[in-house]
This record gives sequence, C-alpha cells and structure tokens, in this order.
Amino acid sequence: MWSLEMSKIGEVLSYDPHQPMIFSSGVFLFLFLGFSALYCLLRHRTSARLLFVTAFSYYFYYKSSGWYFFLLLVVTLSDYFLARRMERTEGKRQRKLLVGVSLCVNLGLLCYFKYTNLFCQWLSPLWGGTFHPLDIFLPVGISFFTFQSLSYTLDVYRRQLQPLHSLLDYAFYVSFFPQLVAGPIVRARDFLPQIRRPLVVTEAMFGRGVFFLVSGLFKKAVISDYISVNFVERVFDNPALYSGFENLMGVYGYALQIYCDFSGYSDMAIGIALLLGFHFPDNFRSPYQSASVTEFWRRWHISLSTWLRDYLYISLGGNRKGKFRTYLNLIVTMLLGGLWHGASLNFVVWGGLHGVALALHKGLRALLHRPKDYRSQGWRRVGAVVLTFHFVCFCWIFFRNATFEASLTMIRQILTAFHPELWMQWVQGYWQIVALMATGYLLHACPDRWQEAGSRMVARCPLPVQAFFLLVVIYAVIQVKSSDIQPFIYFQF
Repeated sequence: MWSLEMSKIGEVLSYDPHQPMIFSSGVFLFLFLGFSALYCLLRHRTSARLLFVTAFSYYFYYKSSGWYFFLLLVVTLSDYFLARRMERTEGKRQRKLLVGVSLCVNLGLLCYFKYTNLFCQWLSPLWGGTFHPLDIFLPVGISFFTFQSLSYTLDVYRRQLQPLHSLLDYAFYVSFFPQLVAGPIVRARDFLPQIRRPLVVTEAMFGRGVFFLVSGLFKKAVISDYISVNFVERVFDNPALYSGFENLMGVYGYALQIYCDFSGYSDMAIGIALLLGFHFPDNFRSPYQSASVTEFWRRWHISLSTWLRDYLYISLGGNRKGKFRTYLNLIVTMLLGGLWHGASLNFVVWGGLHGVALALHKGLRALLHRPKDYRSQGWRRVGAVVLTFHFVCFCWIFFRNATFEASLTMIRQILTAFHPELWMQWVQGYWQIVALMATGYLLHACPDRWQEAGSRMVARCPLPVQAFFLLVVIYAVIQVKSSDIQPFIYFQF
C-alpha cells in the first residue's frame, strides 16, 4: 500500500509531457503553498533563499520540459562566464568575439530546436527532394530565456551594465520561475538590483499580487480555455465547414483567446513575483484599445517589442540612416519577429504585414507632420481603434492557422460565404461563448484606472477576504475547465 502511494506521488512529481505544470494547474498551486512556507522561513537568509528559489525554478522547468532543463544550465553558465571575461577585456575586437560567442550559443540553440526542419526542407532538393521531418522536441520557453540571457551579455558588451560576480545571482535571474517559460522578458538592469535587497512584501504589494493572480487565473482558465476548446479550435481546425460569419466570430474569439491567455499568464507571473517581493514591468496595456499599429506594439507583449526595438531595430540602424532604411528596418525587424514565433510561412506573413503597417503608419505620420505622442480624439479615435483592431484580427488568421492554405480558406469563406442570417442561430447555439466573449471584451475595454482601483481595493481587504477572492476564482476554474490542462499558447514559442 505504501509503495503504491509513493508510486502515485512519484508520477505526480515527475515530468509528464501530456500534463506540463502551469500556473493554473492544481499541482502548481499545491506545490506553491509548500514553496511559500519555506520561502518565508528563509526570508532573512538571502543566499539560502536564492539557492532554494533557483532549485525550485529548475524543478519547475523540468516539470514543463523534462530533462531539457540542462539547456537552461548551458545558457546560464556560458553567458555568465562570457560576461565576466568581457569585463576584463579592453580590446574591441576581443569583446566582439565574446559577444559573438554568446550570440552563437543562444541563437544556435534557438535555431536548432525551432528551425532545423525548415532548413532541411529548403535543402532537400540537394539530396533528391525527399524530406522527412526530424523528431525534435521544442523545449518550453527556450525563446524567452535565451532572449533574456542574451540581453544581459549585449548590455555588458555595450557597457550599459556591470556583470554579476555571483553565479548564483545570475542563475536566479535567468531561471526565476514566474517568467521562465512564457515571459515577460525581464531586463537585467531592472531585475538585478532587486536580487540582494532585503525581502519586503508590503500590504500593497501582497494585495496587488493577489489581484493580478486572480485576474490572470480568470482570464486564462475561465475565458481563454473555455472559448478555445468549445468554439475557436473547431473553427480553425476546419474553416471550410463553417460559414463566413462563423469564421469571423472564430477570429474574434481567437483575438480574445490569445489576449486572455498571454496577458493572463503575464498577470499571474507579475502577481507571483509581487508575492515573492519582486517587481516585473507590465507586459500588456489594453492592446485592442490602440488607434494604430504603432500604438498596438506599445501595448502588446511589451517586453518582446521593446527587446526587438533595442537589440534588433536599433542595431540595424533604427531611424538614423534615412527614411527608406527606417522603413526597411521596421519591416525586417517584424519579419524576424514573426520567425521568432515559428518557422512557417504563416508567421512570416504575420510579421511582414505588421512590419509594412508600421512603416506605412510612420510614413503617414511624417507626411502629416504629427509628433510621436499625437493622439486622435472623439469619433476619429473610435474609427482608428476599430480599423486597427480589425487589421490585427486579420493578421491573427495567419498567426493561428497551421497552414497558409487554411488561412486563405478562412479568408475566402468570410468574403464569399458570409451568411449573416445565421447570427441568431449562432447566438442560440453558442450562448455561453457569446457571454464569455462579451465579458472578456467588456473587461478589456475598461479604463486602466479601473484596474488600478480594483488592485487598491483588494490590497485594502483583510487577508481572509483576499483568500476568498482566490477561492472563488479557483472554484470557477473547476466548474468550466476542460478535462485536460490547456497549455499556454506561448509555450509553443
């Protein structure tokens, strides 16, 4: 009997590729309770606390990607020692060589796991045209922790940051579990000063952390998962079987699903970090309220868009080499941003469309002599928001579909077989989906100050009330969740 129980516990605690550990899973919530207790006991022993959190982070990554956690160790060790060597190197050529090695290690890992099959397919005509995809497992979050570690070595190379002299501190920074597998991409300059500070979690931080945790859990496990499993997946799996109206509703549903999924994860990451005494920057700011594509990328996945701006767009020359190069740099940056998401024509088209839109908006703004901080008002802004939202939704068609042909099929259905008379039948058949989509978009449309007010309200509540809010959301998750855990969308990137 005892051996049977231990065997069951071992199965729960070991890696299961079909049930990766995520913030909204019961296993994580259970483990986090035990983790929090030990974390509090170590609050005055900084090095022991950092070592404990780093060990838990590696275990968290093991539960997400199995034995591929050794890649995290490879990236950590290589970039730590390369940065230390850069600190002691004065010659520009030698420093370039060292940062080049860092680029090769990080981007080499990324290219192998994400693009090997694409390169083999391109080169297959050289050996007879036959191509059989290699069975390469994509480790969860590899795009995030390689970009995060790479930003550190690039900042050290640019002499914008002094390298750490403690391997433990750097391992803690790279592996910190709240943002390890799906971001946000936290810059070293923002996070490193927090590592050795005395651990302080104020009432305001605790309340704000609970608010973000509850908000993110509701977005992900109630709204995103439910509309995905019960409607969006069905449409995108077989767009030709549905009318144009249903396809359009599927696109609107996916726009809400990916926002609630990804911003929900970011909210949970920010909330958990606050409960542990650390501050992360915002990663989403109501992106569908944007009046231009430029504004959209200032509000959507902010940590990635600023990374691409600072380390790719500016490195290409930014806006310092004339208008044509500026527009070209924007398009190239977004094309590479699309490839960052995956090796397929769909992601290239998605990135290219956004790049062209950014270039066109920048050119139009220059033509009209409008400053960067120009903000339209009234009905003009409403129209711009509606236009931007529908452009973003059009791009999501390519982002979500598995093949380029499926994207064209969906567009063709919307344009040629719309059948608006089906709207009442759709509402009656999917009234739960309609209710959740309406709830999600209404919450998204709320002013930012409402979120701040809600955060302050939770912060002022007694601890039992805060716990009650969390239990209510967990109960709602249990009531609406599907039988299988739905991984976060950005786990695949």
